[in-house]
Amino acid sequence: MLDSGTSVLHAELVAEQAASLGIAGRKVAEAVSALQAMAPEVPGDAERLNSAAEAVYQYFVQRELNGLVDHNDAIAHYAIGPEVLARIGKMTRPL
Repeated sequence: MLDSGTSVLHAELVAEQAASLGIAGRKVAEAVSALQAMAPEVPGDAERLNSAAEAVYQYFVQRELNGLVDHNDAIAHYAIGPEVLARIGKMTRPL
């Protein structure tokens, strides 16, 4: 069966979305890991917190663009702490 140009384009777009989400997820893992490796109250902690918050925010945007609006599983999977979630304005638990 031959693919139409539209189905080929759709497959390419889906592959790009998945790749982009994967890259964003790796950035979250790296940023959260770097933040967790810091001892409390160490200089540079705010910078790492900001980096983690930025990575998580971008990841959440990518997820939402792909129709994934519930982030609770991702929060648990990446062990995203409440300080990071507070920085991006995300409630840790639904009201």
